[in-house]
Amino acid sequence: MGAPSAVPLLLLLACCWAPAGANLSQDGYWQEQDLELGTLAPLDEAISSTVWSSPDLLASQDSQPWTSDETVVAGGTVVLKCQVKDHEDSSLQWSNPAQQTLYFGEKRALRDNRIQLVSSTPHELSISISNVALADEGEYTCSIFTMPVRTAKSLVTVLGIPQKPIITGYKSSLREKDMATLNCQSSGSKPAAHLTWRKGDQELRGEQKIQEDPNGKTFTVSSSVTFQVTREDDGANIVCSVNHESLKGADRSTSQRIEVLYTPTAMIRPDPPHPREGQKLLLHCEGRGNPVPQQYLWVKEGSEPPLKMTQDSALIFPFLNKSDSGTYGCTAISNMGSYTAYFTLNVNDPSPVPSSSSTYHAIIGGVVAFIVFLLLILLIFLGHYLIRHKGTYLTHEAKGSDDAPDADTAIINAEGGQSGGDDKKEYFI
Repeated sequence: MGAPSAVPLLLLLACCWAPAGANLSQDGYWQEQDLELGTLAPLDEAISSTVWSSPDLLASQDSQPWTSDETVVAGGTVVLKCQVKDHEDSSLQWSNPAQQTLYFGEKRALRDNRIQLVSSTPHELSISISNVALADEGEYTCSIFTMPVRTAKSLVTVLGIPQKPIITGYKSSLREKDMATLNCQSSGSKPAAHLTWRKGDQELRGEQKIQEDPNGKTFTVSSSVTFQVTREDDGANIVCSVNHESLKGADRSTSQRIEVLYTPTAMIRPDPPHPREGQKLLLHCEGRGNPVPQQYLWVKEGSEPPLKMTQDSALIFPFLNKSDSGTYGCTAISNMGSYTAYFTLNVNDPSPVPSSSSTYHAIIGGVVAFIVFLLLILLIFLGHYLIRHKGTYLTHEAKGSDDAPDADTAIINAEGGQSGGDDKKEYFI
């Protein structure tokens, strides 16, 4: 074999040791571009920054790799995919934001078990990073070592998941019409989360503040809400929810149940609803409040108060009289105050509805009348039948008289018929 030509070696040395920023002119000489004499460029920089003016040596656009930006939730897995159309017999390489090589082709370069090879072909290099942390965020570089070296960037954005919100500010029971102030806080979100308030189906407007966490990457958001409480808010849940793209629509909220103290109310309910004279009646006094009324007082307008209760908060009438009619008042008492409800009692006349024994007798009488009616019908039909049967017998007894011209002849024919019968009878004997 002949000795290798020195021209390619000289060209390679010229590329490697050319001053940074220098270009070849059309006649093949280097041209300085505002660089000090003796300044040397690194090998990869010299190669990537060298521009050849010869049309035959221009790089093809098919050799330019491409990637895509990725967004991943902290703790999840991201896949980085780099592709190239014309690899020019060179391999693809992935590097992290610190310019540490992760994979060169199918060869692992960095010992990190979270980083795994997904696919390695001449036209594609894909890797995955599991259990992604906030520190993994940044620009990842895909390179292909052609002439010149070509690169593509993939920006990996890591979302910080907000913690479950915490509600503070509620200490003890509130009185009706008091102003309540609650605070809600959630940390660890990236970007900053948004907090919302709800009371049942009603949305409450809060004031939100954002503060950067000490790690410089995540944020703590807080919100406060102030509202006036009513008796309807007793036992209500005040909900603080955190909204963030990393949750993907999942609910992350905290609720605070509040207790409201308010004066009692009461109403009187009769049992039965329409009392009549002679019936038993209970007037129930139903109280509501927080705290629940513990004492009930009954009064009747025009009589000496108070009336005695005989069953819990109810007023009982064992046997109603017309004299029990009137207006009755029930006062429900708690340590928050008192409330009096009124009921007007009108005792109606005794019920006109027949008793059960009368109804029973009426049913029996109806059945007996029906049976008698059937017997009468049966007797009528029986009498009619007997009358018709008797007429037929007489006709047979006077058989043969229909053809007689007169009564005497009919008698003679009848007697002859009878005699003939006897003769026929004697003849057979």
